Parts: sequence; structure tokens; C-alpha cells
Amino acid sequence: MKRTILITLGVAVATLIGLFVFNKVLSKKEDDNLFAEAVKGDFEIAISASGELLPENSIDIKAPEVSRGRDFRANELKITDLVPEGTVVKEGDYIATLDRTQYDNTLKDELERLSTFRSNIEMKKLDTAVTLTTLRNNIRNQRHTVEEAGITLRNSQYEPPATIRQAEIDLDRQQRTLEQRIRGYELRVAQAKRDINNQNMWYNRISRRVESLQEVLAGFTITAPSPGMVVYKRDRRGNKIKAGSNINPFERVVATLPDLSTMLSRIYISEVEIRNVNPGLEVDLTIDAFPNKQFKGKVYTVANIGEQLENTDSKVFEVMVKIEGSDPALRPSMTTSNKVIIKILSDVIYIPAECVHAGIDGIPFVYTRNKTKQYVLTGDSNEKNIVIEQGLKPKQLVYIMQPENADEFKIQGEELKTSFSERATARK
Repeated sequence: MKRTILITLGVAVATLIGLFVFNKVLSKKEDDNLFAEAVKGDFEIAISASGELLPENSIDIKAPEVSRGRDFRANELKITDLVPEGTVVKEGDYIATLDRTQYDNTLKDELERLSTFRSNIEMKKLDTAVTLTTLRNNIRNQRHTVEEAGITLRNSQYEPPATIRQAEIDLDRQQRTLEQRIRGYELRVAQAKRDINNQNMWYNRISRRVESLQEVLAGFTITAPSPGMVVYKRDRRGNKIKAGSNINPFERVVATLPDLSTMLSRIYISEVEIRNVNPGLEVDLTIDAFPNKQFKGKVYTVANIGEQLENTDSKVFEVMVKIEGSDPALRPSMTTSNKVIIKILSDVIYIPAECVHAGIDGIPFVYTRNKTKQYVLTGDSNEKNIVIEQGLKPKQLVYIMQPENADEFKIQGEELKTSFSERATARK
């Protein structure tokens, strides 16, 4: 009987202790939900932004030049085959093939023209040779005629004057005919040279076109200029250039080989926050693909001109973050999470930003656990917390939300209203 009573008493005591502990834990949980503690320590002000990995330097893989310095009109280039993005290649390895159709047709036409001009030149030379041979024979025959007329004149010196005069006239006429034939021959030679030179000029021009086309077509099978990993190029609209895409003949970039030893993270900062971002600021980074890896970096460049991204209403500024060191796991286009550290305040008191309230006058205050409505003087803030310059002590508990009986709280720190007003006036 006594043993039973003792067991019953023990169970009752254990139950009471359990209820007491449970109430304590429950009370602590309620306190954790209701209150936040004023913390004293280093306070970090930072801007968070997602970004994309880019190589600082890269080598462009280009199609052959088909416009500048060429004797034919450049056509748009189309990629018919391209190795998969991310392929690791060595120098000279195959990269892509371009559509040859238009240039093959052009080459065929030019070769036909070249053959026609070559035949024309040969025919012109043959015709000229025959014509000039005939003219030279005529000149030679005319010289003989002049010589005969001269002999006739010498033999007629004992003849009547009329016969002598007739012989003189005949000699003069034959000499003029000889001179005309010589001048005609010289003119025909000059004309033939001009015609042949003109034909040769066109022939050489077409020949250069053929050589250019053959040189261009030889480059339509594109190889790697150096070892690396192939990354697709984006066009002006942001779309990746791939098999089936057209490339601008004046830019000619098919893909790139990035230098993975130095990587950048491209982020965009809003126009409201960009005034706080300057080159040299420290940046903490993580890569979404490797969330357990931490990286350090610094702000490398800040754009001077803002831009408006798609599906956004506000202006943003491009900021490049240079990642310290190198990691073979990093790849272009990986998504990054970036925290740009604007400044770090040492030994300051801060609380969660939602603990701070303000009335119609805009003067901030908090509700403390000891039933006090405490006016405070606030300082810098970050995404979660705000610095309390005056009005709170370290480890002091404040309400996260406005308590139901806030009207019953006593007011303290009204002297800080003056400091707040003076600060507001100074800012204006």
C-alpha cells in the first residue's frame, strides 16, 4: 500500500516537473516569436544581386573574311554544323561548317567568265597576229612599189618633161601610200595592245575574284585557333548563335574560346543603389551549381549609363565583379549570387528592421519588453537589420510586432525627438 502511494506521488511529481519544463519551453518559444534582442557587434551593409559568369578574356572563333578588300559582294553566312557548346578542343580541331551554296554558285559563274575571257584573249591575239602580218606584208610590198617608182623616175631623165613629171608624181603617190600604211600599222598595233590590255585587266580582276572565293571557301570549314572550351556567341538580341543561325559577315564571330583562368560575374544594380557601388568594393559570391563553395571578388567596373532590361520598368546599371583566384569548376553562363559589401560598421547596436515603428511625425520608436515605448535614433540599415544609434542597450529585448496593449506602455526617450528633427533638417 505504501509502495503504491509512493509510486503515485512520484508520477505526480514527474508530471508537474514535465509541465513546468514544457511551460518554460513554450514560454521561451513565445518570447522568441514576440521579441528580438538588440545585438552589439559588426554591422554589414551590402547589396545582393544575382548574376552570370563571364570570362574576362576570350578568343573569337571567326568565319573567313568575305567583305573587306574583296572583289565581290559579301553574302550572309549560315552555319550548317557546329560542335556542341562546352566541347573542349585543341588548336586546329574542327569547330563548324558554313553553308557554301551561294559562294559555290558565285565561284562557278566567275570560273565561266574567266574561261570566256581567256578564250577571248587568245582569239584576240590570233586575230591581231593575222591582221598585223597582213599589214606588214602590205608595207613590205609598198616599199617595193616605191623602189620601182624611184627606178622608173631615174630611167626617165632623158624622156620628155611630161613623162618625167608623171614619174615624179607616181613616186610621190607611192611614198605617201607607204607612209599611210606605216601609220595605219602603228595605229593598229596600239589599238591591239589597248584591247588586249583591257581584256587582260578584266581577266586579272576575275582571276582575283576566283582566288578570293577559293580562299574564302577553304575557310568555310572552321577550326580552333587555340585550345579551350567552345562557348556559343550571342547575337544582339541575346540569342545564342548555333547550327542554322546566320552570322553577320562584318563581325564573323561563330563562337568563342574563353580564358577560364580569370572570370567575371556580371550583375545589375538598380539606379537607387548604384551610387553606393564603386570599383574595389569587396564581394562575396556563391555559384548556384556549387552552393557549398564560397568565392571572393571585387567590383571591377561600373557602367556610366543605365539600361532597361526586358520585363522591367526601372533602370539598372551593369556591374562587373572580378573573382579572385581560379577554379576549374567555373563555367561561363553559370548563375551567381553576389553580395556587394558597401561598408562594415564596428561595435554598433542593431535590431531587425521590422521592430522599428514610426508615427505620423515620422519619428522612430520601439516597444521594449519592460512595457516601454522607447524613441530611438536610427542609422544605416541593410536588408534585415537597422542600426540603433541611441535609445537601446545591448541584449535589450524589443517587440517584433506592435503589442496589443501598446497604449498602456510608458514613453521614454522623448529627448531624441530633437536630435531626429535636427538630423532631418540637416539632410534637407
